[in-house]
Parts: sequence; structure tokens; C-alpha cells
Amino acid sequence: MDWSYSAAGALTGFVVGMTGVGGGALMTPLLLIVFGVAPVTAIATDLWFATITKLVGAWFHQKAGQVDWQVVRRLWLGSLPMAFGVVLWVAFTPGVEKLDWLNGAIGLVILVTAVGLIFAGPLQRLARSRRLGKPAQFIHLQPLLTVTGGALLGLAVALTSVGAGALGAVMLLYIYPLRMTPHKLVGTDLVHAIPLAAVAGIGYLFAGLVDFQMLVRLLIGSIPGVLVGTYVGRRMDPKWLKLALGCVLTLIGLKLLVN
Repeated sequence: MDWSYSAAGALTGFVVGMTGVGGGALMTPLLLIVFGVAPVTAIATDLWFATITKLVGAWFHQKAGQVDWQVVRRLWLGSLPMAFGVVLWVAFTPGVEKLDWLNGAIGLVILVTAVGLIFAGPLQRLARSRRLGKPAQFIHLQPLLTVTGGALLGLAVALTSVGAGALGAVMLLYIYPLRMTPHKLVGTDLVHAIPLAAVAGIGYLFAGLVDFQMLVRLLIGSIPGVLVGTYVGRRMDPKWLKLALGCVLTLIGLKLLVN
């Protein structure tokens, strides 16, 4: 067996388990750039990879009481209908596997994700000042902002497989600057991402675009990786790993956009 896919899965699983982010943002470009996988196949396979990998991490966070279910439900109100709409488009559009603009779309979403990760701290401080300065107005807008943010995540994830973790984390830090502790942020973000990735992956599955052999190899590495990452993440602040990931994703996003 070629263990390079399993090694890539282990690396991605560790990052996901520790930070809640980086599943699609890291795995999809690895499949595109390192392994030379076609964009649609990379997206389709990564969506199911993310669904199964994040399910393992989310179970541990739920057991520890680190999931804000009210926020998760608000995100789902926006993300799942949007993802389902894209699913219908993928399932019933002939020749979707030949779309040549997907590399650029993936690069753009990764770049936005990277900027969000790098500037997450200043964004949270800005949101915190607004939350404390105008608390009633900020709290009143939180449900609408959450549903709208979920819809944007649904579009990004269904089209590119990127964004459920990293972009979702940045959005939650901005919308809930006082409510989201680091560990609750990871758990909430993971739980939201699971059905979103599954719904988005259904269209690609029915279109026959999922590479199951590659998926199994990725999961062989990712499941132990996410277990180790979750264990380590409970015992340290993952902010420096997120910053490093943001810098790496900036370079990856620029490469995909230029190519």
C-alpha cells in the first residue's frame, strides 16, 4: 500500500483534532498540489474524509460538554439548505467534473480562510469592544449573523470542501466574542461541520466522483491523528498552531490562484 495518503491523513487529522480547523483547507490542497488529484475528485473525497474524521473529534468534545448547541442549530439553519442547493446543482449538471475554475475557487476560499486565521485575534478584540459597547444591539443581531454566516459556509464548503472549520471558527469568534472559549469553539465548529460536509458530499457521491480507495487510505491515518490531536488540544492553547496554519494556507492559496 502507498502510505503517503495515510501520512497526509494523519497530519490533517492531528490539526483538526487539536484546532477544529484545517480539514478541507489542508487536505484539499494536499490532494491537488502534492498528489495531483483532479479538483472535483479532491473536493468529493475530502468532504467524506472530513465527515468521518470530524465525527471522531466531535464525539470527544461533546462528552466534555464543549459544544454550544444553540449556536450549532443557528449555523445549520443557514448552511444545510445552501449546501443542499449546491448538491442538486452538482448532481444534475452534466460535465461538472470538467469545471476548470474550481482550482481558483479553492485557492480564493483558502486565502480568505488564511487571512481570517491570521487576524482572528484582532477581529475578536474588535467584536468584543462592540459587544461591550452596544450589548443589546449586538445580541439582537447575533442570530441573524449566525444564520447568514452559516449560509456562506454552506456555499463555500459545497463548492470547494473548504471553510467549515477555519472560516467557521473565525465567524464564531467575531459573532460570539465573549461566549466562545477556545475549547468550546473547537467543539461547536466540529459538530456544525459534520452534517454540512455530509450533505455537501451527497451530490458528489451520486455523481460518482468520490475515490473510495483514496478515502480509505486517508482515514487510516486521520482517525488516530484526530484522537492524538484532540488529546493534545485539551492540554494547550492551539492559537500558535492556527497562526502557523494561516501562514501556510496563504502560500497555498496564492499558488492555487496563480496556477
